[in-house]
Amino acid sequence: MMSRRKASLALAGLGAMPLTSGAQALRRITVRAQVPEGTGVVYLTGDRPELGPWDPKKLAMQGTGRERTAELQMPDGTAFEFKLTLGSWDREGLGPSGTVMPNFHAVADTDKTVPVVVVSFKKDPTQYMADPAGSGVVGQLVYWQDVASRHLSQKRHVEVWLPPGYEASGTRRYPVLFMHDGQNLFDPRMAAGGIDWGVDKAVVRSVQAGGMQPVIVVGVWNTSRRLQEYSPWDEGPAYARFLIEELMPRVNGQWRTASGPANTGTIGSSMGGLISFYLAWKHGDVFGRAGCMSTHFPFPAYVPGPGAATPKIEEEIASGATFPPGPRLYFDHGTVGLDAAYGPVQAKVSAWLKAQGHLEGRDFIVRAFEGADHNEAAWRARMDAPLRFLFPA
Repeated sequence: MMSRRKASLALAGLGAMPLTSGAQALRRITVRAQVPEGTGVVYLTGDRPELGPWDPKKLAMQGTGRERTAELQMPDGTAFEFKLTLGSWDREGLGPSGTVMPNFHAVADTDKTVPVVVVSFKKDPTQYMADPAGSGVVGQLVYWQDVASRHLSQKRHVEVWLPPGYEASGTRRYPVLFMHDGQNLFDPRMAAGGIDWGVDKAVVRSVQAGGMQPVIVVGVWNTSRRLQEYSPWDEGPAYARFLIEELMPRVNGQWRTASGPANTGTIGSSMGGLISFYLAWKHGDVFGRAGCMSTHFPFPAYVPGPGAATPKIEEEIASGATFPPGPRLYFDHGTVGLDAAYGPVQAKVSAWLKAQGHLEGRDFIVRAFEGADHNEAAWRARMDAPLRFLFPA
């Protein structure tokens, strides 16, 4: 399952492209990795086309012992990022602290060897699931493994988080929040970059401060088809059917949930923000609350600019699409990295909503976080904001 940092770079199948000069010299880059004894096949992946981009099983490294190597030919001056895996993002390389390391960086400015050290690799996620307390979670975390769907081609894990006091609250029913990229929500051992969103802490903190209602959170893990499943114009409609027709009845049947759109929300970031918006847009009778963080409204383009494809949402607006009354919407974005390109398209979406009578400040809000980047740490830092707006006390 794709790490979020890599997913953001591969939103439209794009990565860092080679420099364009027919006479440009090629440099030979050898990545030499030290890995634990007994490690199986190790794969090199990165933001270059020959490395996926960010395909966790694209290039098998040579060697069978502790030293593994891979050779690349790159145009002179090319800067690139890379990581090591055991063939999937569930088995990503770890650093000395036992958490996922930042991307390795290198520049092809001469023929060179780039040495790296990987202390260990992520365990199979089921081993972490067997020890939910090891995540440091506040509240109760329950895992459903390999959940299948009639509407989607791949199985996925799902976690259900119950707030503190759920067991002792008798007959009380709770609103339900469905969140995407579920492996990043609660457990730093599995989250991208070793940083989880801290959703449990944010809910507890906001409830104790009197800023929101306690909620049940359903974390739906992504798959290798994350891009397609989170796109409203690809497999998004099928993903919505999975949530509404299959997952939601199972959740409602097992836990004390409050029903109706006012008690049912969804939150995601990047492409997860886009599918959250879609769920309120096309299924507002079910999802009456949507948190759209760092929403990738430029889709299908990686970033706006000369030659970039027209964002699909702009085509929808131009065609006369409407947004139904009722849903409560939270939007935000940062000002650094990929998020720096989101403001202009978000402004068009906001104007479209207001033109249909949706009142900013009441029906939706848009927040810009100065200096915030497109990553888990940034979303963790502002998790309280969408929770409090969508489920106020």
